[in-house]
Amino acid sequence: MYTRPSPRTRRTRGTRARTTARLTATLFTAAALLVSACSSGSSTTSSAGGTLQAALAALPHATPSALASYYGQRLSWRDCGVPGFQCATMKAPLDYARPDAGTVRLAVARKKATGKGKPLGSLLVNPGGPGGSAVGYLQQYAGIGYPAQVRARYDMVAVDPRGVARSEPVQCLDGRQMDTYTQTDITPDDQRERDALVAADRKFAESCGAHSARLLRHVSTVEAARDMDILRAALGDRKLNYVGASYGTFLGATYAGLFPRQVGRMVLDGAMDPTLDARRLNLDQTAGFETAFQAFAKDCVRQSDCPLGGRGTTPARVGANLKAFFRKLDTHPVPAGDADGRKVGESLATTGLIASMYDEASWEQLREALTSAMRENDGAGLLALADSYYERDAKGHYSNLMMANAAVNCLDLPPAFSGPEDVGKALPEFEKASPVFGPGLAWASLNCAYWPVRATGEPHRIEAKGAAPIVVVGTVRDPATPYRWARSLARQLSSSRLLTYDGDGHTAYGRGSACIDTAIDTYLLRGTPPAAGKRCS
Repeated sequence: MYTRPSPRTRRTRGTRARTTARLTATLFTAAALLVSACSSGSSTTSSAGGTLQAALAALPHATPSALASYYGQRLSWRDCGVPGFQCATMKAPLDYARPDAGTVRLAVARKKATGKGKPLGSLLVNPGGPGGSAVGYLQQYAGIGYPAQVRARYDMVAVDPRGVARSEPVQCLDGRQMDTYTQTDITPDDQRERDALVAADRKFAESCGAHSARLLRHVSTVEAARDMDILRAALGDRKLNYVGASYGTFLGATYAGLFPRQVGRMVLDGAMDPTLDARRLNLDQTAGFETAFQAFAKDCVRQSDCPLGGRGTTPARVGANLKAFFRKLDTHPVPAGDADGRKVGESLATTGLIASMYDEASWEQLREALTSAMRENDGAGLLALADSYYERDAKGHYSNLMMANAAVNCLDLPPAFSGPEDVGKALPEFEKASPVFGPGLAWASLNCAYWPVRATGEPHRIEAKGAAPIVVVGTVRDPATPYRWARSLARQLSSSRLLTYDGDGHTAYGRGSACIDTAIDTYLLRGTPPAAGKRCS
């Protein structure tokens, strides 16, 4: 649920590799930047507007006989090729309404508990997206970077959701086509550029329909949550213990709404608000990125290497300077020394900037990249940030992050806009939310308008009545999942405890706050949720 680039990103403490793993994990929203978030224009109103949608209904507690073979399957674990990890393949019905109409094969990985003490079962993790590889996240970060005491007591587990990475991935454009797509101008100045943007979105959508027709109707968050319950049973766990970040909070909350009695210890970090339609989600996220940019701007001008202004320069002036640079890139892209001849224009530069808003640890790298581009006519640094965001490697290959991101978002919610005319009318509102990012994020929200299958989801409340305590975590200046979303989800969930991080960046767990980490670790290890209203910095 986010804008075109994807909602990936998360974690970041320590080494650059660890930072990159996290960023990939949570870039849920940015991913939207180029593969826009899909929310709705439904007749129901969001929590911001009045009448709330109906709550997600829990499924029957007993396993339906038609699903018995799936729930009874045994996982055959094998070596992953990554020391300490095991992998398996799980089967789930392609269509839960017709369980005998075919299966989807899902990639699962685990790292067994490493220490002494009473085992606490499995801890399932998901980094967000939608489209981020949970298996990759487990192997690159969670399975080695989560607190030792947590890894000692839990088997750390991940499953790539249907359509993602190793789990029968959605396929659309090839590498060269993606290069063209990611460079499409997302701030069109005239009808010719509008037509080009619409054509790019249509081609992307049609390609997904042509290459992944079997999957596109069956990659919704509800289906992925039902897959998680099959995995819980296959692992031999009575309850599902779970840590989800960014979009992973929506996936986890959806699970709780469908299976409240099966909820164990659940942490939803960087929470989404399921009552919002796509347009509201994108608009709120636009304002969130502006909040993050304001924080970056204030920090930048205090540094000696800030290319956007010196001490005393206001954030508004910093933003104006950046927009002036973007306008220049719109007509005169800068070289980047790229083997495939790509140059950095406004779209790739914007993506690189958005990627850096997820984590304040990236601000230094962003300053260096902007300095090189603005003063030395070298866009290599910005291109590297954009490529990491899109998960493009040096050989020009992309992961399926962007494709899965669009496929899930466009199925979960009706499109934010029906066409370019709708976007044009909304531009003033988006630009007010963010003078820097507003126009680009508004246009990036158009892609679901051309999706080859209709959305099956709508905005709704999630109450999960009867669930064990669920910890909802919100970061005050989170760019991708604004803090108000965490407050809203916490109000909806009947058993929630809201844990607040008064800080910057996307998500809070493992980002350097001992207060946050201790509260979450205590909950995961002892089952004791943080005190109501607990706030950390």
